[in-house]
Amino acid sequence: MDNLRVIIAGGGTGGHIFPAVAVGHALRRLRPGTQLLFVGAAGKMEMEKVPLEGFEIVGLDIKGFNRQQLWKNIVLPYKLLKSRWEARRILKIFQPHAVVGVGGYASFPVLQAAQGLNIPTLIQEQNSFAGKSNTILARKASAVCVAYANMEKFFPAEKITITGNPVRKEISTMDAEPIAAKQAFGLNPELKTVLVIGGSQGAKSINEAIDAGLDRLLAAGVQVVWQTGKPYFEQARMRAADFGAKVIVVDFIREMASAYAVADVVVSRAGALAIAELCIVAKPVIFVPYPFAAEDHQTSNAMAVVVNRGAMMIDDNEVKNIVVDKLIELLGNDKMQADMSTHLKQMAIKDADDRIANKVISIANQAI
Repeated sequence: MDNLRVIIAGGGTGGHIFPAVAVGHALRRLRPGTQLLFVGAAGKMEMEKVPLEGFEIVGLDIKGFNRQQLWKNIVLPYKLLKSRWEARRILKIFQPHAVVGVGGYASFPVLQAAQGLNIPTLIQEQNSFAGKSNTILARKASAVCVAYANMEKFFPAEKITITGNPVRKEISTMDAEPIAAKQAFGLNPELKTVLVIGGSQGAKSINEAIDAGLDRLLAAGVQVVWQTGKPYFEQARMRAADFGAKVIVVDFIREMASAYAVADVVVSRAGALAIAELCIVAKPVIFVPYPFAAEDHQTSNAMAVVVNRGAMMIDDNEVKNIVVDKLIELLGNDKMQADMSTHLKQMAIKDADDRIANKVISIANQAI
């Protein structure tokens, strides 16, 4: 079908935005005439990141449930109603042939409004434990694209397609050469490298653990690329000042392909995007799931890799005590690293963006 019109709704974190953008690019690649509109939450990072990828985006006045400060939820019912009305207005103006939800605040009101208008909807569930919003939306969805097996406990089996999670194209086609990447980072090509990533905002517990154990880690003969997020950056920078080029501290890594290329071992949160990328690059990893994720889905995500012998996992409340020991153990065991890499490769799906885009095209065509 020519001149396909598709809305992609969601965002809030890089774990939602990068897959959304990947699907958008795949749709344009497979159907060059496709008109795309992204819908996000006003004030969230998608409002900045999506236009940088060449896509139009509009923002809804919507926020999620605040688990830490419950009193702030008093205006949530109003914002939900308002966002539903805004979503219907956007849908009636744009008249999409299909609507895709990738998770995040804007996803639910847009998909719910689309279903009320009998517009085909597709859910892209990134996690191994589905959230309540997606399980509700799945009842009327045309298709559900998932990254893990055994998702029938959350969604109607006949609607499920295992597609994997879309990753940034520079990751799925990664050809960065490790020695050249280490030189670009100013690292020693002869030393093993630990990559520490805590998500786009950093991870307090991981940062504090690396901070506390940095001397021991370097004494083991390794170097560290430490992505801290903005809140911890200055403290980490001062902590690393005496170690010279053996510790590279950054608040955010834009060239993730190069960062993965330099890594021998990775410490990471267990977001769906991080796991999808680490399966593709096949780097041995220690996961530290974020304990306050909805339905504790990061622990479920990590366990899906651990049971397949592709990773180790440490609870957030234990990371400060044992992560350096586990890193030194893993770095000293070449067989364990090789086995992890092998099992990660077996879980990798490199064309998830095309698989999802083809499903979007299919449900749009069936509705015409």
